[in-house]
Amino acid sequence: MDNLPYSIDLEIHDTKNTETSVVNGSLSVIWRDWDNIVKNHPKMVYVSSVNPCELKGPHLHTKRTSYFTCIHGRVIFVIREKNGNYVEIESSSEKPVMVIVPKNIASGHVNLSDNVSRVLTLADISWKPNDDEMKNVIFENYDWEKWKKNNFES
Repeated sequence: MDNLPYSIDLEIHDTKNTETSVVNGSLSVIWRDWDNIVKNHPKMVYVSSVNPCELKGPHLHTKRTSYFTCIHGRVIFVIREKNGNYVEIESSSEKPVMVIVPKNIASGHVNLSDNVSRVLTLADISWKPNDDEMKNVIFENYDWEKWKKNNFES
């Protein structure tokens, strides 16, 4: 399935000990101003957590575009396109993918890990307490249960 324009595989670079040059970890590039991935530079950055097998959403934002990357654990993002089709995109700490959800497009995400997963979000418009720009929706014909049933086998 071609997930464009909803996702971008992110760069991963090994990091090395400065004395021994032994690989000591990695670095994932989420956003650089010159990459032009995020058209409107972020006005808000936050990290949210999702408990094991739990669903966040689905909902949509009427004013903002969101850019999600799972930085700890493993999450499936489900996007409902305007034509009613669903796009499923996995993002994890091992295979970081930036998931792009434009304004007025509904999405939700499920934690597939047996521990809390964490999602880093960049938003082109910052949240304010009285915005009222998030609308809860229902994915009437989507089987969320399949992720709970297949949580540890998928």
